[in-house]
Amino acid sequence: MESPKTPPGSRTAVLLGGLSAPLLIMATAGRFYPPEINPAPTLNLYVAVSPADAGQAMYFLAPIVAIVAGLLLLRRWPLLLVAAGLLALPNLLQTVWSPPALIQALTWAAQPLAFIALLAAAQSMLRRGAAGWGTLLAALGVGAAPLGMALPGFWWPSAEGIATAQRALVLVPLAFAAAAAVLLRGRDPEAAGETGWARTRLILAGGLALTLSFPLGSISPERLGAMLDVSSATIVRNAYLVYVIAGAITLVVVTALAAMAGPWSLGGALTVATAMVAMVTPVLLALHALEPSGAALPAIAVGVAVGTALARSRRRFPLTVGMAAAAAIVLFITYAGTSGNPDRLIQLRSVVPAVLIAVAVIGAVTATAGTVASALAPTGAVPATLGPLAVVLALGGRWVVVATTYRKSEVQDLRPALSSGYYESVDHLPTSGILLLIAAAAVGGLGFAHQWATRRADRRRAEQIREEAAEAERNRLARPIHDGVLQVLSLMQRHGQEMGGAGARLATLAGEQERALRNLLSGGPPTAVSADADLRAALMAFTSPKVEVAAPAGRVLLPAAATAELAAAVQAALDNVGRHAGPDAHAWVLLEDEGDGVRVTVRDNGRGFEPDRLPEAAAAGRLGVAQSMRGRIDDLGGQTSIHSRPGRGTEVEFYVPRTGRRP
Repeated sequence: MESPKTPPGSRTAVLLGGLSAPLLIMATAGRFYPPEINPAPTLNLYVAVSPADAGQAMYFLAPIVAIVAGLLLLRRWPLLLVAAGLLALPNLLQTVWSPPALIQALTWAAQPLAFIALLAAAQSMLRRGAAGWGTLLAALGVGAAPLGMALPGFWWPSAEGIATAQRALVLVPLAFAAAAAVLLRGRDPEAAGETGWARTRLILAGGLALTLSFPLGSISPERLGAMLDVSSATIVRNAYLVYVIAGAITLVVVTALAAMAGPWSLGGALTVATAMVAMVTPVLLALHALEPSGAALPAIAVGVAVGTALARSRRRFPLTVGMAAAAAIVLFITYAGTSGNPDRLIQLRSVVPAVLIAVAVIGAVTATAGTVASALAPTGAVPATLGPLAVVLALGGRWVVVATTYRKSEVQDLRPALSSGYYESVDHLPTSGILLLIAAAAVGGLGFAHQWATRRADRRRAEQIREEAAEAERNRLARPIHDGVLQVLSLMQRHGQEMGGAGARLATLAGEQERALRNLLSGGPPTAVSADADLRAALMAFTSPKVEVAAPAGRVLLPAAATAELAAAVQAALDNVGRHAGPDAHAWVLLEDEGDGVRVTVRDNGRGFEPDRLPEAAAAGRLGVAQSMRGRIDDLGGQTSIHSRPGRGTEVEFYVPRTGRRP
């Protein structure tokens, strides 16, 4: 159901703008930037590793500022998308114009702005009830960058510059984004999600995670040596330590920030980050193997289509788990089938295995992103969690995986490997398979938690509906009762005292019934259900010349509410003896404490009645037995049995368990 604050047809406008964002991400995934500061688009990472010098800091600060601004302006995501398209325009003019350094740095903000806008659009669709379209947009957020990498000319761009198709990937979505901004009037309230502290902590967590990546990426051997109190020469000889420590710090701190954002953000960020790290090695391997054949783009496109289809399914959680597990199996089989040397796929140009890897892995990762987004949408955490939190966690995980498994004899400097996104397939393909299995297990856990939370919310909603219905029914009954029964009882209470004798007694009873009826209509006074009361004392009060009560010597304790209801049922049974058993009838009340429950028997020696009399009385509207006795005992989880014959008296037996359940 669309929000009344948004104009009619806004869902279509959100979808129009949202679908234009992946095209912008594809366009900005190309090598439009200097190769030494490539942002590794396979991970949608907006910050590069270890800037070469302080003069290049603006290339890394621009994405950080862009993402934080995007989180602050989620309601304005259509305008953010337009800004992303405008920032990507200078790349189209590279062959005829060399933009100044500041403008080149600003172009680095295009991809993060487009990605945050896309996640905001996904969250908007999910919160509008369009779960299928919302999960599709979130899945495309992760799948768009690999599609951009598979575009012709990505790996070895021609000297003439960007291909015409890549220009279209900027101009066409820019036009769509502008149209969506006009239709939505530049504002989409559903995209922001929660308000107050719930939203503020998401912005803080995402912003702090991004700012953390810049200083950690600038750690030098000298600084690390000073931190660890060892010589810088030792660090230089073991250069991987810089990245292991930086990555480990990133993982620990960003995990803590995700936990601050909430349990759903923590689980979602860790799940998506694990899948994103697992994606890099197999995708790069497949792209290298497929590049000469031209099958790279179709293979990646099929993988994205499969992943988005799974994310849109109503059974998205189990299907995503199965897809991730299947992708892991494909990687393990590939590793074993190449005798532990997956690079043979590149050497032999093996198209079929490479296509299978691309489809399986991209399908699993995009399905994971879309499925996780569906679980995060109720908390409004999709942009912050799938954006900066997951991205920086993936960055830290990437540092740790590469640095701890590289072969020192072949790689002397990790900086080129990290900045180019290169992974040793020999070392990392099995690692990617293991990470996919971990992601599958995490998706399964999120699915279970999401189902439990959904059922709990449904129960709360049903309880609220029942309470509202009960309140409405009380209000409906209160009007005629107030105009009739309560006024009669009030009149009897005022004038009964003047009559004296039985009239005074009648006035007292009328007052008691008036108060009880008013409590019933108002929902009843609060009852201390945890307090106990003595049932023996309550029943002994019924002793009279015509009523004998037999009970244990000690107290018989029951919750106060149960004691009151059981005593009222016994009172109703004795009232029936007085009205129907005859003037000479006597009654006997027997109380038995059976440990797990109590049993009360009311027997008389009166006239008795035919077995079919009770159903006839209920049909005629006389509900003394049905409501005053059976109804009370049923509400306590007990049982009522009534036995009678004409001329042989009547026996009524009540059993009430102490557990509140039926025996």
